[in-house]
Amino acid sequence: MSAILSQRSGNPVLGTQTFKSLGGLASSNTMTLKGTVNKIFLSIILMVGVGLLTYQSMIEIPELIIATAIGGFVVAIITVFKKQWAPTTVPIYAILEGAFLGGISAIYSALYDGIVFQAIFLTLAILVCMLMLYQSGLIKVTNKFRLGVFAATGGVFIFYFLSFILGFFGINVSVLDPTNASMMAIGINLVIIVIAALNLVLDFDFIDQASKRGLPKYMEWYGAFGLLVTLIWLYFEILRLLARLNSRQ
Repeated sequence: MSAILSQRSGNPVLGTQTFKSLGGLASSNTMTLKGTVNKIFLSIILMVGVGLLTYQSMIEIPELIIATAIGGFVVAIITVFKKQWAPTTVPIYAILEGAFLGGISAIYSALYDGIVFQAIFLTLAILVCMLMLYQSGLIKVTNKFRLGVFAATGGVFIFYFLSFILGFFGINVSVLDPTNASMMAIGINLVIIVIAALNLVLDFDFIDQASKRGLPKYMEWYGAFGLLVTLIWLYFEILRLLARLNSRQ
């Protein structure tokens, strides 16, 4: 277990504390890399499938977009604190996030034609590229690398949180507005996309290391959940970047 606890992922879902209370199991009912990969594909297919089904209908009922966003957040919190429920909560999370993404994507698509398919393609392309870079060893996950990505990710979420709080006082952070096509806004957006992409590498490494330590079988779903969170974040940031670039035309 000590080897796993030394691994730090920038993703808060797959942070240092995630496996602290979990012991190895000397049986076949344990987490495996193949099992986790299968859960990841199932989760992505479920999320994308629901997103495609709700793509047009969600935008007609804006309240549903808000409801699925809140529901997804609640289920995510439950999953973090009740990891053993992951086989049930993660598919529910994928469904809720799929519906939410379908609605948000429809809004962006109405503003900028073709932007959604470009964002999906770029997200999947980055996922594959980062996986290849990790497997080839071109990106080595060292302690300094983990710490750097963890600090950068923490900085981004603090920035988001402060912007959210300032919004209650009528103060809008213009660089977060997807219609803001200034070079500064685009630059910040690109930096955040790079940070999100590097989090994928840490997620791959964390899942790889955890699958070798005999953790409970339900952690396959939890590992898939952590990667799903990063992918959703990456997709949103790419959508925002493409919206900015289209606004400059």
